[in-house]
Amino acid sequence: MSEDKIKKIKMILMDVDGVLTDGGIILGNEGLEIKIFNVQDGMGITLARKAGLKIGIITGRNSEAVSSRAQELEIDELSQGHFDKLSSYMSIKEKFGFTDEEIAYIGDDMVDLPILNRVGFSVAVANAREEIKPCVDYVTTASGGKGAVREVIDLILKTLGKWDEAIEKVGLMKGDLKAE
Repeated sequence: MSEDKIKKIKMILMDVDGVLTDGGIILGNEGLEIKIFNVQDGMGITLARKAGLKIGIITGRNSEAVSSRAQELEIDELSQGHFDKLSSYMSIKEKFGFTDEEIAYIGDDMVDLPILNRVGFSVAVANAREEIKPCVDYVTTASGGKGAVREVIDLILKTLGKWDEAIEKVGLMKGDLKAE
């Protein structure tokens, strides 16, 4: 892991299934789809936004549950239903005017490799396919859907020196945190 790479980050992009969730999908009658999201990951996304980072999701599936979660967390960019994630990545990069070096991506499977090989800071979650782990800058200790996104965001915010700013903007004071 390189602090120099992290210090350039302005946007965090991530996959959903296996990253924001544990990869399980519950399908019910009449097309009902249920996903379980981790609230600590959600708080991390809120902290990142409060610190001025842009947040985006790129997922190959279409899901109302993801749309709802993205809206709830005020995600800056949501790209769903595109198995070719690289084209979505390129469109998002162009839309926001960022370079590859200014973007971090969190993934878990082979379909994420084209983006992971391009971004400034690439991350695989602990439960990612073994084939992608050697290709990234950082592998989380937490699994997808179990705090991996929060782990990455905390790392980025602390490395950028934006941690204190972020916690203050959500109504906490540094003194509220007894141990860091």
